[in-house]
Amino acid sequence: MEEKKLGLPSVISTGVGLIVATSCLMSLGQGAGALGTGFIISMILACLINICTALCMAELNAVMPNLTGGLAQYTLAGIGPFVTIVTMVGGYIVCQSIAGSVECAMFGNAINAVFDTGIPSSVFCILLLIVLIIANLMGIDMFAKIQNFVAYGLILSLVIMGVLGILGLGTGETVSQTMNMASSFSDCFGLLGLAFFLFLGSEFVIPISKNVKNERKNVPLGMVLSLLIILVMQILVVIGMGRYTNWSDLAASASPHILYGNSLLGYAGSLWMILVSVFAVISTVNSAISFLSYMCAGMAKINLMPEIFLKKNKRGAYYVGILLIGGIMIVVNATGLSSSDSLAFMILVAIVFWMVSYVIADINVLIFRKRLPKAPRTFKVPFGPVIPVIAVIGNIFMIWNIDGDPATRNLIFMIDGIIFLLLAVYAVLWCKFKLKRPMFKPIPVHEVMAMENSLYLIAHKKANK
Repeated sequence: MEEKKLGLPSVISTGVGLIVATSCLMSLGQGAGALGTGFIISMILACLINICTALCMAELNAVMPNLTGGLAQYTLAGIGPFVTIVTMVGGYIVCQSIAGSVECAMFGNAINAVFDTGIPSSVFCILLLIVLIIANLMGIDMFAKIQNFVAYGLILSLVIMGVLGILGLGTGETVSQTMNMASSFSDCFGLLGLAFFLFLGSEFVIPISKNVKNERKNVPLGMVLSLLIILVMQILVVIGMGRYTNWSDLAASASPHILYGNSLLGYAGSLWMILVSVFAVISTVNSAISFLSYMCAGMAKINLMPEIFLKKNKRGAYYVGILLIGGIMIVVNATGLSSSDSLAFMILVAIVFWMVSYVIADINVLIFRKRLPKAPRTFKVPFGPVIPVIAVIGNIFMIWNIDGDPATRNLIFMIDGIIFLLLAVYAVLWCKFKLKRPMFKPIPVHEVMAMENSLYLIAHKKANK
């Protein structure tokens, strides 16, 4: 039976899915609390840089279409196995396992902050994870149904909350304050790292691209539209926040979105923002579990991870990856680690790897342009190398501005250096003893494409005997 294909709305909802997380709502409130509406400038710049990277990834998908892992295959063909392992394992599998766990913890904490149930927050987290694991095990169609509902419910709710605030239609009292707290553009540049976090994740569309109708058109269009939709939505919320909530209170709040909801509509607003938090965590973790299962399967196909990740259930879901990633999140929440302040800091540490993977993706475009100038591309980033180069520079600038405090930034870089060394050791050992290939020699595009066929691993094993 022919597998059901996903349309443009599902592509957009998947792109939105990871980007709008509970931690993003917190970051949005904190950024607005620091700069007021001046934070909108930071958001616009960060969004434009992310659009440049999204277009680069869309071109990579056009050069090497219908791949399970996507990003891993591009880097393997562009730079080689060592960089692929370090950026994919560090930038995605480790990062998202941590981030997803923290998202679930924030969800549980928000429920108890409003309702005071007396039930440990971790119980809500684990129950939610079990539901999402089961849903992902039911296949791509169930994933899309859940994703479409929660993503569009999330967007609609935040747009309404923003518009109510802008028009002064809330039941709470409006506040009188300076809307723009930024004294210069340098203030906006200082929070670019925080703003960049608000737009991370549109590339989650790539691993499911082969399940998309008219993927060559809908994948790039869906990625760009998801970023622009989120930008507009967040601008509305920031302006609305400024009408009903003091900037200083937003900056000091651990749950600024809940604070805004309460200031706007009282207890009803708090309940509404709880619903938004539910939508955000379901959308984020649902996308993360699905994306990472495809990522693990894609890396297994190119022999960079164990073959067990290629196993599918009768509904076509990569169940080993789903159970592993979901299981890690359950363990982290069950032990209470995801509620610690240090783990929230570790998200920033992991995001640096995510940004590095963006830089590598942008560089891959330039490499393929040089190495394969005549390769067929149904989508090509316009203006020659300009946009990829802007994306590389922009992402590096984001890394440098990951935190406004130099001491915190240096600590982040130090921890990232240690993680990089550990991943480098793993990558060296895997390349030498398992892959048995040169670490920095790219594998030809046609061979990487051939790895998508299940017979490749069998033939490769026989050849190495």
